[in-house]
Amino acid sequence: MQAIFTVQGMSCASCVGRVERALKAVPGVADASVNLLESTAKVDHSDQTDAIRLAEALKRAGYSVAETEAALEIDGMTCASCVGRVERALEAVPGVKQAKVNLVTGSAHVRYSSGASSPGALADTVKAAGYKARPAEADTPRGERQVDEVHRLRRAFALSAALAAPVVVLAMGTHMVPAFHHWVTATLGEANSWRIQFVLTAAVLLGPGFLFFRHGLPALLRGAPEMNSLVALGSLAAFTYSTTATFAPGLLPEAARGVYYEAAAMIVTLILLGRLLEAGAKGRAGEAIRRLIGLRPETARVVRDGRAVDIPVDAVRPGDIVRLAPGERVAVDGAITEGHGWIDESMLTGEPAPVEKQSGTTVTGGTVNGQSALTYRVTATGADTVLARIIAMVADAQGAKLPVQALVDRITLWFVPAVMALAVLAFAVWLIVGPAPALTYALVVGISVLIIACPCAMGLATPVSILVGTGRGAELGVLFRRGDALQRLSGARIVAFDKTGTLTEGAPRLTDIEVVNGFDEASVLALAASAEARSEHPLARAIVAEVEARDLAIPAASEAEALAGRGLKARVNGKAMLIGNAHALRETGIDPGGLAGTADRLAAEAKTPIYVAIDGTLAAVIAVSDPVKKGAWAAIAALHDMGVKTAMISGDTRATAEAIARDLGIDHVAAEVLPEGKVEALAGLGEKGTTAFVGDGINDAPALAAADIGIAMGTGTDVAIEAAEVVLMTGDPGAVADAVRLSRATMRNIRQNLFWAFGYNVLLIPVAAGALYPLNGMLLSPMLAAGAMALSSVFVVTNALRLRRAGPWRRAV
Repeated sequence: MQAIFTVQGMSCASCVGRVERALKAVPGVADASVNLLESTAKVDHSDQTDAIRLAEALKRAGYSVAETEAALEIDGMTCASCVGRVERALEAVPGVKQAKVNLVTGSAHVRYSSGASSPGALADTVKAAGYKARPAEADTPRGERQVDEVHRLRRAFALSAALAAPVVVLAMGTHMVPAFHHWVTATLGEANSWRIQFVLTAAVLLGPGFLFFRHGLPALLRGAPEMNSLVALGSLAAFTYSTTATFAPGLLPEAARGVYYEAAAMIVTLILLGRLLEAGAKGRAGEAIRRLIGLRPETARVVRDGRAVDIPVDAVRPGDIVRLAPGERVAVDGAITEGHGWIDESMLTGEPAPVEKQSGTTVTGGTVNGQSALTYRVTATGADTVLARIIAMVADAQGAKLPVQALVDRITLWFVPAVMALAVLAFAVWLIVGPAPALTYALVVGISVLIIACPCAMGLATPVSILVGTGRGAELGVLFRRGDALQRLSGARIVAFDKTGTLTEGAPRLTDIEVVNGFDEASVLALAASAEARSEHPLARAIVAEVEARDLAIPAASEAEALAGRGLKARVNGKAMLIGNAHALRETGIDPGGLAGTADRLAAEAKTPIYVAIDGTLAAVIAVSDPVKKGAWAAIAALHDMGVKTAMISGDTRATAEAIARDLGIDHVAAEVLPEGKVEALAGLGEKGTTAFVGDGINDAPALAAADIGIAMGTGTDVAIEAAEVVLMTGDPGAVADAVRLSRATMRNIRQNLFWAFGYNVLLIPVAAGALYPLNGMLLSPMLAAGAMALSSVFVVTNALRLRRAGPWRRAV
């Protein structure tokens, strides 16, 4: 046997030798060769060793095996028991670290040591567990599989209903309508009526109902029964008993000679109906991601050799020039090179107002052009586009398993065997102490208990709500990069905001300047702008913009050095420049003097004071104001309405930060915080409860990663987005309240589903076992049990679909 590993930690030829010696020392290894450039190890070994031992040998030598992931498409799973069985089978494969299976999407995500297995081998493992499986293809649309499933179930249900209808008429009609009973007896006779019912019921079980036997009986023989096993046993018991009464009645007591063909036929028919409704509802649950995929155009008009030609989007490359006609959908991401117009980005951001586009501004694939002809240069294609990344984020979140699911998994592991044991117990009790005909009553009770139990609803309760909730979030511009963030955000007690670019526009403008010590205002501004020219900080851009507006010359600067959280130093025309806050002055021993009072006054007006010192002498204080975003008031008010405390963490002066906080109604302020201090400030807030942090800049990335839940504004940097667990595609802070409300609505929906799924079984299994018979003589018909079981799954999925109408919950203040 041969295994190929990707080895991490190798850096030189010595490492190669060390890895080879470590692998060859493992019993059963015939040869090991290591490629340093590719970081791979090829191992020939016998059956007596495995990937686990090889990985352990590498670990002892100081190296590790890289991990990889595989996605599988799985058919045939019907309930939570199936999910648990597939997960256990995959996790038993040597080298597999984790396996997560999703009943709703019919998928599995497996993380394993590179080289220890392969997608094909993992699929074979699932097949050995009794399910169809294949490695997932990146472009395989899940919706097509769901449509095929609906069509298949619709045909099966239609055939089953057509065959079962005469059985029900013959069986129930003779009991309910005396005249019909006399007519059947006079024409067909009871024996022939039973034979007709036998033929039709056999056709139901061997035709559309055979899928229950094909999956259920092998699972039962493997000692791993699931929902199909319960249906197969229940319908087969009713059919076998009825067949005995029809063709060998002498084997049964005379009082117990009756048939239940209608129960066997209707059990199959009603459960097929339930699965049909469930499949249709699950298809609607996944519409959000299909709509996102549908936003991608198939062709783009690209300029090639001076001519505009339509080519497939897959053939478009970065750097291509694309022409965009009025009303046309943008093919891929790019930057405008010609034209001026407006583009509707609501399908990505959830914001209804079109966005102005002109030369240099970016456009996003999937958005819709307005009435102007535009030309843009392609900047990203394929998986690198914003739309592709959104689809990937949503798909990952929809396939996630929340912590709450762990309890469900533990229960469903034993649920089906427990139900079978209860059915046997109920059958035995009724057979021993039940009234005559005891065998008939015992059969009815045993079948009803088997049929009414519903691990389907348990298995669907959590994943279907995640599917709908995350899909609805994508429509609202709220992306959950990791599914467990959905649960944790619902429990957030404090939401902390960065200030600049999050609560404020991030586009400050210069409002005041006061010079001292004989310096000239224009000269100070020009020197300051020169020092700030290379900085990307919003405050620096405000100073540069003011100087450009005054048409002042900006000399070249040298030796520029950023002072994190304080300002910067530079040399301009031989002069040493220091531009920054009071911290920067104190560090260099410069006394702010009379300008300290001016700075305090400006800060109290929610303006940011910036000191300028030239050659060690204080020259001026400049005030820059960053307008608060329109949605900030609504965001804070909405969070307070939900009982969530708010905080603001800012590097700005305390007076400025507190002025903005008072205006917005923020509960707690941490001001004059350096970038590395944001994590410490969050730790202090975390003592009061689960904390979410909202930011958008590179300097926010550590805080986003350290917070219980990191929320990045989609208008921010890629670094911030990668560090966050929730991404808001819009720059409106009101979307933070949307995200919290959506997470709470989804978790509330999950709790409702779980309550129904477990409550249904707790209440109705005793009823099916005959607990009400001593009180009112009531026994539950197997047909009614099948109907109730089917409807329980439909209820769970339909309840989850209510999330499609959730939000947005914006409030005007």
